[in-house]
Amino acid sequence: MDLEARSLQPNVKAVLLAKLREYKSDLNNLKSEHKRLASANSNQAARDDLLESGMADAMSVSANQRGRLMMSTERLNESSDRIKESRRTMLETEELGVSILQDLHQQRQSLLHANDTLHGVDDNISKSKKILTNMSRKMSRNKWIISSIIVVLVVAIALILYFKLSK
Repeated sequence: MDLEARSLQPNVKAVLLAKLREYKSDLNNLKSEHKRLASANSNQAARDDLLESGMADAMSVSANQRGRLMMSTERLNESSDRIKESRRTMLETEELGVSILQDLHQQRQSLLHANDTLHGVDDNISKSKKILTNMSRKMSRNKWIISSIIVVLVVAIALILYFKLSK
C-alpha cells in the first residue's frame, strides 16, 4: 500500500502517506500495548506465586490465586477483544483505502483519456480554422476577379454603345 501511495500524484500522495503513517503508528501502539499487557500479566502472576508460596493456609492461597487468575484472564480477554476490534478497524480502513485508490486510478485514467480526446479535437479545430481561412481568401479573391470582369465588360459595352451611337 505504501508503494501504491508513493506512485501517485504529489497532492494525493501526501494525504495518503500521512494517513498510512497514522495507521502504522496506531498499529504499533496497539502491538506495544498488547505486549505490555501480556508481560504485565505474566510478571504479576509469577510475583504473586512467589509471594504466596510462603503462606500457611493452602485454601486461602488457592482461593486468592484463583481470584487473581480469573481477574488476569478477564483483563487478558478484554485486551484481546480490543486488539481484535482494532485489527478489524485497521482491515476495514485498509480496504477503504484500497477502494479509494482504485477509484482514483479509474478517475485518473478517465482524465487522461479526456485529455487525449481534447488534444485531438483541438488539432481538428486548428485544421478546420486553416481550411476556412484559405476558403475565405479564395472567396475574396474570386469576388475581386468577378468584380473586375464585370467592370471591364460594362466599360466594353459602354465603349461599344458609344462608338455605335456616335457613328
